[in-house]
Amino acid sequence: MMVELLRCDWCVGDDLYRQYHDHEWGVPCRDDTKLFEFLILEGAQAGLSWLTILKRREHYRRAFAEFQVNKVAEFSCADVARLMEDSGIIRNRLKIESAISNARLYQVIQAEYGSFSDYIWGFVGNVPVINQWSSQEQVPATTIISDRISSEMKKRGFRFFGSTICYAFMQAMGLVNDHQKGCFKHKR
Repeated sequence: MMVELLRCDWCVGDDLYRQYHDHEWGVPCRDDTKLFEFLILEGAQAGLSWLTILKRREHYRRAFAEFQVNKVAEFSCADVARLMEDSGIIRNRLKIESAISNARLYQVIQAEYGSFSDYIWGFVGNVPVINQWSSQEQVPATTIISDRISSEMKKRGFRFFGSTICYAFMQAMGLVNDHQKGCFKHKR
């Protein structure tokens, strides 16, 4: 008899969500390439469902040079035009242009801090914030920390990284553990 694992409410009912939940969401990430990937993906998600972006993730990977920040930072107007024709991604000019300008700002942070990871993890004292939510309804859309990070990044010129997007980024990259208490991933 196989016992079904208890998971967070949001991922029940969709295999792609479940895979993402079980293997990535909330796992502390300190890899600058993956952090940059999620900076792009979370910005693309603004106003859309995360599932919409997950389904297009491989298209984004190809369209944005395997999320190599140095290559994306060099994208030109011709690349913007190419991306606007790519039906595999969200074809929103502002989101595309922000991904490119954010790549350039990302490089500035890497040069200043040694890595983007060192910069972003510094906001949580280099240790994930572990929350104790019993249900999805308790999970906030923003926190004081996401407000602070978003504000700091906006001052640096980042776009499509408001506090709500920032908090989703923090959850995805494991800066916060928002797995519900009953979820098998909460204690890990």
